[in-house]
Amino acid sequence: MKTMNRRSAIALGVTAAAITPLFTLAAVEAKKYGPKEGKEIAPGVRVVEVSTGNSDIPAYKSIAIVDVVFQPGAHAPQMVMDNDMVCTIASGAFTIKKVDKEFKLKTGDMYTCSKGKTDEATNTSKEVGVHRIAVLIPA
Repeated sequence: MKTMNRRSAIALGVTAAAITPLFTLAAVEAKKYGPKEGKEIAPGVRVVEVSTGNSDIPAYKSIAIVDVVFQPGAHAPQMVMDNDMVCTIASGAFTIKKVDKEFKLKTGDMYTCSKGKTDEATNTSKEVGVHRIAVLIPA
């Protein structure tokens, strides 16, 4: 494991401090979306734009919040990420597959996606699942 230098530690701390408030509502309860809200990106998977704001993180000019709504059993196929992202599971349970690993997440869990990397997700629960995602838009 690499050691973390002072600059990396500060950048990580600033990023965590900036992102944490964005997820406070998601941890309480996911919004209930209608079956036609947002834009369909795969069968049973829709993206709903929540909000956008300016970023105080030097590497990013803004942060967009989106909810990705998965019907029970729905699968978002492998996609290349256009931006760095911080994701939290607002409801449901998921299996996430990346090139080098696969893991399971439940309500309240978080993970990250890196620009240029692939990611795919499957809602493994019997309820509508929601990923709340902070999309970090470069400066």
